[in-house]
Amino acid sequence: MDTKALREKNSEELNTALFNLLREQFELRMAKSQDALKKNHRVREVRRSIARIKTIMAEKQG
Repeated sequence: MDTKALREKNSEELNTALFNLLREQFELRMAKSQDALKKNHRVREVRRSIARIKTIMAEKQG
């Protein structure tokens, strides 16, 4: 997701997106531990997307 699209979302939509990304991150970690991970780059993308959403949520609160 790009930052501009995230800034247009309300807090409920951001929470939903964050929850989905955290679930995906968990699934990727489990796949990695079982040596079944095929898209190694996705771990980095998900981690950065989570950080991006958390940053935007903090900006909206403050």
